[in-house]
Amino acid sequence: MSKPIKSMMVADYRRRFEDVDNALLVDIRGIEANQNNELRQSLHASGIRITVVRNTLARDAFKDTALEVLTEGLDGPSAMCYGGESVVDVARELIDWAKKVKALDLKGACLDGEYFDGHDGVKQLSKFPTKDEARAKVVQLVLSPAGNVLAAAKSGGSNLMGIVKEIQERLERGEEIAKVG
Repeated sequence: MSKPIKSMMVADYRRRFEDVDNALLVDIRGIEANQNNELRQSLHASGIRITVVRNTLARDAFKDTALEVLTEGLDGPSAMCYGGESVVDVARELIDWAKKVKALDLKGACLDGEYFDGHDGVKQLSKFPTKDEARAKVVQLVLSPAGNVLAAAKSGGSNLMGIVKEIQERLERGEEIAKVG
């Protein structure tokens, strides 16, 4: 391949992946055509894109970008999976597909500049919370102390009201109330 063609392809990769900060690398070699189509259509329905890349050109295109850590996994046939709500969603989808399609090889992933190597790394990444799940946990943690304070205030008030009611009933019956020291 001539140098101008390579330069054009590197520029195309840079343009195509300029807004991508997190992605997964897979090897889809050996997957039957029908399964490959099913995989791609399913990923597309989830908003996930899959693009086969040339390793040397991808290395050049990823230089000085957030995807540079993926160069560790650029060995042999590679396809990039990216998009969806987050890379965690992509990892979860691909883990499910790897169970169905044994020929799907999960090579690695990157999240916020950290590289997750191989199938185990992608599996570890799939267990991370998504942005929405993390936000929900933060909201829950923030609201939890307020709920505890409110519950304590309610229970203390109800206990106090119980004591006052008991005193009132004893006084109405004419019983003596002993002072607690």
